[in-house]
Amino acid sequence: MEVWKEYLETNKQRFLDELLDLLRIPSVSADSKYKGDVARCADAVQAAMLAAGCTKAEVCPTAGHPIVYGEIIVDEKLPTVLVYGHYDVQPADPLDLWHSGPFDPVIKDGKIYARGACDDKGQMYMHIKALEVMVKTNTLPCNVKLMIEGEEEVGSDNLGIFVEANKEKLKADIVLISDTSMISMENPSIESGLRGLAYMEVEVTGPDRDLHSGVYGGAVANPINQLCKMIASLHDENNHITIPGFYDKVLDLKAEERDELNKAPFDLDEYKKDLKVDEVWGEKGYTVLERTGTRPTLDVNGIWGGYTGEGAKTVLPSKAYAKISMRLVPNQISKEISNLFADHFKKIAPEGVTVKVTPHHGGEPVVTPTDSPAYQAAARAIKATFGKDPIPTRGGGSIPIVALFESVLGLKTVLLGFGLDNDNIHSPNEKYDVFNYYKGIETIPYFHKFFAESKA
Repeated sequence: MEVWKEYLETNKQRFLDELLDLLRIPSVSADSKYKGDVARCADAVQAAMLAAGCTKAEVCPTAGHPIVYGEIIVDEKLPTVLVYGHYDVQPADPLDLWHSGPFDPVIKDGKIYARGACDDKGQMYMHIKALEVMVKTNTLPCNVKLMIEGEEEVGSDNLGIFVEANKEKLKADIVLISDTSMISMENPSIESGLRGLAYMEVEVTGPDRDLHSGVYGGAVANPINQLCKMIASLHDENNHITIPGFYDKVLDLKAEERDELNKAPFDLDEYKKDLKVDEVWGEKGYTVLERTGTRPTLDVNGIWGGYTGEGAKTVLPSKAYAKISMRLVPNQISKEISNLFADHFKKIAPEGVTVKVTPHHGGEPVVTPTDSPAYQAAARAIKATFGKDPIPTRGGGSIPIVALFESVLGLKTVLLGFGLDNDNIHSPNEKYDVFNYYKGIETIPYFHKFFAESKA
């Protein structure tokens, strides 16, 4: 609608400046030293909701970081959209790889560089600004509720408790999330599924203390050596995961589904060039698009032990550690996979070491129907602003709360993301294109309009 474009054009610089202010708050949920900053960010989100036109906005305490809830109810008879997002961000380490301060946002070549720029402050804030556009132009076609949490990057444990305790408050017709990506701005897409997650930490212990590697080396099992061997054994020569029972419940795509998925624009050479790798890696018999969206994976996210300081210390360490995540696909269940992993990892431990496995957070895989009124409303919204139909894709990441929304609230989710795969989320130099930010604000009101019309 022309009135939306005019309002956006008039307020573009303010919308951008407000996002930059939000990005300056180091709301790192995983590190307790940032607890005050996380709380400050929650207050800023609440203030933004009220300024955008919410008639109610509150910071809701939890056992961890707070949840910010806001709403504007136009008419109880109208449909209600529940917007979910998160204001917490990943740690910025390693700091020396950033070309500018992670919490000192800069704009370079049309891109905003800062931690949280894409994941998820930039995408979450689009919804608050889109709400402002509709409220200030008196065109809001439905009720809107917003639930923005501060613990997504650490597992959303307290959000599940909040959702269970506030079913009536969160009552809606659909959940709308922008925490995903598109193929490109030239080839807009909507993710119709997400992988689940099982995240583990392992500890391998050998001798009861660190030993001199000359005196004891060759006679006592080195926990780091043994841990590396154990991890290496988790994939076979075809990069197939070797945990017994791991694939038992995997729902394989039909041939026609694989064909349709691989029609999405994808340039393998450009992909490798962007990552500066000579070759891709993965499960034999599957394309890159299949591996990253429809197949389960196992990856080591961190490994440490012994001496890692400056200079040399010839030590045979007492302990070695690793953090390991597994991305799951439909019908896999995170708790079952966690148990399979723990049993197998303990079983393959060689003599001379003991193993401890600690499960961390997890979540279930989800698939959203592409023939639903909500998905079609999102597709029409993309068509209205991009001028072309979006391509359905499968996302490789995980948003554990999506499965909870369905099981507890009975609500399906639409994943209307505007990020790009090369936005460096969770990495140094995270970015978000200014164009994408504005495009999201332009597109989201159309979703509300078309979804309201579908429910009329």
